Amino acid sequence: MPRVAGVDGQELAADDLAGWMFHRPELAAGMGALSDAVYDRSQLPLREREVARMRIAEANRCEVCRNARDALGPGSGVDDDLYAHVLDWRTWPGYSDRERLAAEFAERFVADHHRLREDDDFWSRLHAHFDDGEIVDLGMCCALWLGTGRLMRTMDVGQACSLVFHHGGM
Repeated sequence: MPRVAGVDGQELAADDLAGWMFHRPELAAGMGALSDAVYDRSQLPLREREVARMRIAEANRCEVCRNARDALGPGSGVDDDLYAHVLDWRTWPGYSDRERLAAEFAERFVADHHRLREDDDFWSRLHAHFDDGEIVDLGMCCALWLGTGRLMRTMDVGQACSLVFHHGGM
């Protein structure tokens, strides 16, 4: 049950993804701008972003995030197997080295960002496959997914929603 009501005091529907945000439209606009940047301007391949996003969705236990799909997914090699094996990112042979590193970054970003920062071996491995711009890109994407996913799960909003990301706006 949502922990906040809609702006008109009405109960939010279980699949209302955004009604709760209208309590603070100025902040919602900023969140929307970051979301637009992540989904429409990231330069990382979609498979890498989706492995990282889904790893965070699993950690957050956010149903809207678990159920969300990108409309460009099938044409970019994003299939059911990619999602089905996200918890097995270390061993599933269907992931590339870069996809494994994206999943590891996402998992550690969620669970222990202090150790992640201090792990020189990880950063050496990451830099062997990603340039600095790609690392910043991945970090900003993960920041959006971690924060918004936890917020929606904590407030219990939009958890019955099935979301498809269409580029140029959700």
